[in-house]
Amino acid sequence: NAQIADLQQKLLDADNGDRAKQRWESVPTILEAKCALKYLLAELVSSKVQESKLQSSLEQSQASCSDMQKMLMEERNHIAELEAEFQNQILVQEQQHQEKVNQSSWK
Repeated sequence: NAQIADLQQKLLDADNGDRAKQRWESVPTILEAKCALKYLLAELVSSKVQESKLQSSLEQSQASCSDMQKMLMEERNHIAELEAEFQNQILVQEQQHQEKVNQSSWK
């Protein structure tokens, strides 16, 4: 099985090499070859520009995500502070209420 797979891969590689050779052999003139190269270079440049734009967009998205995570952490901290303050106020209210109950029971 391994030998068969190896032979199949070698045939595919040879076939791909032959195809590339056939493509260049099918270009009958230098002018057509020049046009083909210009087209390929234009496609390469277009791909590189698109890649650059996508990379920039990715970096902006990552920065935005980082900013949002920072804001989320700040909001969570703020909520935790508010909850602690609220719990403290409840405790103070309960203590004041208990003092009033104790004072009225002494009378």
